[in-house]
Amino acid sequence: MNKQELRSLIRAQKKQHTAAQLAAMSQEICSKVLSSAWWQEEGTLLLYYPLADEVDVRRLILDATQRGRQVLLPVCKGEELELHLYEGEASLSPGAFGIMEPAGTLFPEEHYPGIQLALIPGMAFDMAGHRLGRGRGYYDRLLPKLSCAKTKGICFPFQIVEQVPTDALDVAVQEVIL
Repeated sequence: MNKQELRSLIRAQKKQHTAAQLAAMSQEICSKVLSSAWWQEEGTLLLYYPLADEVDVRRLILDATQRGRQVLLPVCKGEELELHLYEGEASLSPGAFGIMEPAGTLFPEEHYPGIQLALIPGMAFDMAGHRLGRGRGYYDRLLPKLSCAKTKGICFPFQIVEQVPTDALDVAVQEVIL
């Protein structure tokens, strides 16, 4: 199966679940994250603002900000992702591809070594950490810049496949959470 075929398969599987079912699965995944030892560690976090068909991590964003942790969210700028500080729901507005993006302060690339944890969405993952994105390569260009961060893919159980097709530009995550 090639990348486009796998994306089509995953989209079809997502459509088989209601919004309520996806929300329930998101809650279960977030509860698992919140109870993990690695979530309790201090440091700056890279999260994402979810699309309707992605694991809803807004509970994680809220938990982290309530604990005073620095949360970064990606912003599409041309062919790259910039990281900006999350400064509350009121600071968000629709950006590229309809994704809610923060208007907060730009987090300079020279500070990326201070990012402790990055939770990365994807269309599909395999248990070796290979990730299939939406096809634009944004995270494949960002992940090499996060050399000090623990990188964890996050997805619904039905998004795990035996093997994600990869090429030389694809960058794997260290672990997958489901």
